Amino acid sequence: MARDSIVLVNTGAGKGKSSAAFGVMNRAWARGWKVGVVQFIKSEKWKVGERKLAEHLGIEWFTLGDGFTWESTDMDETMAKGRHAWDVAKQMLASGDYDMLILDEATYVVKFGWVPVQDMVDAVANRSPRTNVVITGRNAPPELIEIADTVTEMTKIKHAYDKGIAARKGIEY
Repeated sequence: MARDSIVLVNTGAGKGKSSAAFGVMNRAWARGWKVGVVQFIKSEKWKVGERKLAEHLGIEWFTLGDGFTWESTDMDETMAKGRHAWDVAKQMLASGDYDMLILDEATYVVKFGWVPVQDMVDAVANRSPRTNVVITGRNAPPELIEIADTVTEMTKIKHAYDKGIAARKGIEY
């Protein structure tokens, strides 16, 4: 099927995967595109600056995760939320309503085994022809890399966190 849209994957252990995706989100909105965002891991506790901007711009934003898995007090609920986030994203991919979808931290639901990799690959490959997609997260599976048009790996050289400097509002969120 000929399509006008592309798939970008931002992966790797370095900082900037989501930041780069949200830069694309802003660019797409500025071009008059209908944009949607699904966050797979972050919970509503995280009040990220990009979401505040997206809400101001009228971008649909779904924060559906349960937070960092190592902080989970109920892994069954954490897994269920991750699977629910995928169900929402899958519907958005197929809907034909979006020019751009940002699937932030989507690689983790595959890495953790909550969503079969082939399910994600099939949904992305068979998305609405007009829907461009940016997928972020560490350890992007080879099957997802294979169907992507552009893959960027962020490599950590050093990070302030390694020196004990906590995440800062306006920089990390």
